[in-house]
Amino acid sequence: MGPAWLWLLGAGILASVYCQPFPALGDKSLRGPEAPHGQLSESFPAYQKITPTLTSFALRLYKQLAAETPGNIFFSPVSLSSTLALLSLGAQADTRTQILEGLGFNLTETPEADIHRGFQSLIHTLDLPSPKLELKLGNSLFLDTQLKPQQHILDNIRELYGVFAFSANFTNSHATRKQINGYVSRQTYGQVVDCLEEFTQDTLMVLLNYMFFKAKWKHPFNRYQTQKQESFFVDGRTSLRIPMMHQKEMHRFLYDQEVACTVLQLEYSGNAQALLILPDPGKMAQVEAALQPETLKKWDKLLLPR
Repeated sequence: MGPAWLWLLGAGILASVYCQPFPALGDKSLRGPEAPHGQLSESFPAYQKITPTLTSFALRLYKQLAAETPGNIFFSPVSLSSTLALLSLGAQADTRTQILEGLGFNLTETPEADIHRGFQSLIHTLDLPSPKLELKLGNSLFLDTQLKPQQHILDNIRELYGVFAFSANFTNSHATRKQINGYVSRQTYGQVVDCLEEFTQDTLMVLLNYMFFKAKWKHPFNRYQTQKQESFFVDGRTSLRIPMMHQKEMHRFLYDQEVACTVLQLEYSGNAQALLILPDPGKMAQVEAALQPETLKKWDKLLLPR
């Protein structure tokens, strides 16, 4: 698969969720032109038109988050970009353009219809059943009973993004919070609970994105070779003794002297991979600066089994 697949999930995370309450919106905020009801009948997958942009978006967003939030960062660019693209369907012209251009799309080169068909194709492909791994990626919309969005918008988001729209009474915050959290818990098999802790009194809509991923390694680690013998360095001074997995197996691997990092690709059973990037000591900033789509393409060509 193309580089965009590298940014779908973080390695070793079973489930993540993104919940966002929105303040009061009038019906006009949900109006927009009806998106074409595209069919997945192209000679090549429609998602190929958007995956280069999603890869660039993933790297730009990571660099911004890393600069603003020192420490651990976990996010799914596919979740965030599909949720924002979905939201653009109900926005007015200027807002709609700002959202899509904010994701990195050039609307002259990639028309809105192609963007939405690309996300439709991507979500459809990710939803295909696999006997070796489980992946659930979904969006849901909870609307207050007093909101009356135009029906064609609900039809578009359902067809293009597989969104289920639910009616909710936001004046009863306790019941609505329980309704939303219960829905997320069921979709993630109880892995994500209490995702939405509270919302303001003027909230009339919640746009929710959830993801569940579970798979086994193609080359499993032997549990008897997991030992508390290694020191894991939290920073330059602090280290912890934690269980570390050991394995001797064939994997795609490289050392990039120019970027100053080691790259290891681990495969799951099924069509999924984890790409691990380990900077040389003191070279984190250099590696982050080198993270470009071209770098990923170069690594993909140079990774060799060893």
